Amino acid sequence: MFLLDYIINLSIFSLLVSIPLIIQSFININPIKHVRIWGGVYAGIVSVILIELSFQQQGYTYDIRYSAIILSFAYLGPIPGLIAGVLALMTRLAASGHWAPAIIGWAAISAGCLLVHWLMPRIPSAQKTFILYGVYLVIYGITVPGFFHVFRGQPLFHFQYVLFVLLGVILGVLLIESYLKLYRLNDRLKAMYKLVEESESNYRLIAENTSDLIKVMDKDHRIRYFSPSHKHVLGYELEELEGMELIGWIHPDDAANFGSTIQLMFEKKQFYSMEFRFRHKDGRFIEFESRCMPVKGEHGSIEHIVIVSRDISERKKSEEMLLQSEKLSIVGELAAGVAHEIRNPLTTIKGFVQLYKAQNVTFEYSDLLLNELERIEAITSEMLTLGKPQAVKLVLADARELIESTVELISPQALMNGVEIRVTAEESGFFITCEQNQLKQVFLNLFKNAIEAMPGGGKIQVQLRKGEEGICMVSIKDQGCGIPAEILPRLGEPFYTLKEKGTGLGIMICTKIIKQHHGTITFESKENEGTLVQIQLPLAG
Repeated sequence: MFLLDYIINLSIFSLLVSIPLIIQSFININPIKHVRIWGGVYAGIVSVILIELSFQQQGYTYDIRYSAIILSFAYLGPIPGLIAGVLALMTRLAASGHWAPAIIGWAAISAGCLLVHWLMPRIPSAQKTFILYGVYLVIYGITVPGFFHVFRGQPLFHFQYVLFVLLGVILGVLLIESYLKLYRLNDRLKAMYKLVEESESNYRLIAENTSDLIKVMDKDHRIRYFSPSHKHVLGYELEELEGMELIGWIHPDDAANFGSTIQLMFEKKQFYSMEFRFRHKDGRFIEFESRCMPVKGEHGSIEHIVIVSRDISERKKSEEMLLQSEKLSIVGELAAGVAHEIRNPLTTIKGFVQLYKAQNVTFEYSDLLLNELERIEAITSEMLTLGKPQAVKLVLADARELIESTVELISPQALMNGVEIRVTAEESGFFITCEQNQLKQVFLNLFKNAIEAMPGGGKIQVQLRKGEEGICMVSIKDQGCGIPAEILPRLGEPFYTLKEKGTGLGIMICTKIIKQHHGTITFESKENEGTLVQIQLPLAG
């Protein structure tokens, strides 16, 4: 009979201890003020319920209320423990006539619990629970069978009673500690999930807003992930890329190198960097530098390759411009040195030829020699212009007036070749800050090239207009033979020309002068359709 009573008490006690823990696990309750005090009240209510479930033996009432009181002292502190104890005592006195043992026992046990809490304030709650139970056990043994002579001749009864109180304490500790561990684990998991979410958010933010192309390739060479930047850089929707093989949108000349490098990565498990061209949706190819990083799986084999590709088109252009600039610098220095050394003996030779011509009028090759010497002199002058810094005097001038004055200078040559030069302007007042003679030299070179490109005559259209952001735009279009597409990129290189007697320095000098004026010059041409030269110069503010 005792066993059944204790089992019922322990079961209900376990349920009552678990209820607040379960509620807290499933329902996110905001922190309650004075939560420990309310915890002590709840422990007192549990003690009251346990007293109501107590059993009688020979006029004495027995229950496991002290399990709840001990747990309250250990986990909530002395004040909640006293609150639970007072509620339990009041209920116990109301339910039983043996007041003296109940009051003395409660007072002694409460004093013992307070003493333990004062002497050992920092020990873990679980350990403190069993120390408090030890205090309870000592006080119970002294007071109940010893002082009050209750069932002194029945030690088995007292043993089973304190044993069931101990079982209540153990059950309570197990339930509370399990919940606390789960609660701490849950907190750590929440913190971990939050870190993972923040990390994922950061990576997503980077992947979705970077201009680099990020791809993840598996060991079957299939692309499992494309960053959204593919749409902005290459024009493809992500849905279009999903069913497309990567090798299919790499330039044919780069495909073999790309495939062999990827295969080598799977074999050697090493990082590689390479350059290849991706096809844009509109058909053109863009140069990329790709860094390929192998990602190992559980068994050390390569499971994925992360490919990060960066558009290096602008960098390539900058490198070409730097190379061109270095080339110009070297050529300029060389040209200036050579021209300086040539001009002195050239002047002497020219003087003696002129003298010889004056003394030998019948010598038929004098004019030919002088023409060739003048040509050499013109070339050396261009070389000096290229290599020697010119004194620049910037003034405010009207670009239209500069062009019209240059047209007047070149008009005789244009008329002799049957070429008509027309100048049109959308409006007036194209004022720029410039060195007038240098810009005249640019326009003169371009007009001469256009005239020479039309040996059978034609028209040269010169148009001025104002572009956006304070830009003066000058376009010069002829109806000449045009320039082959493969030669266009080499325009401006020294000593590269299509003319039989050209030096290739004219366009080079024009480009240099326009750049010195913070402008740009571009060439568009098709064979047998003519050439369009476009110059952009900043308007004066």
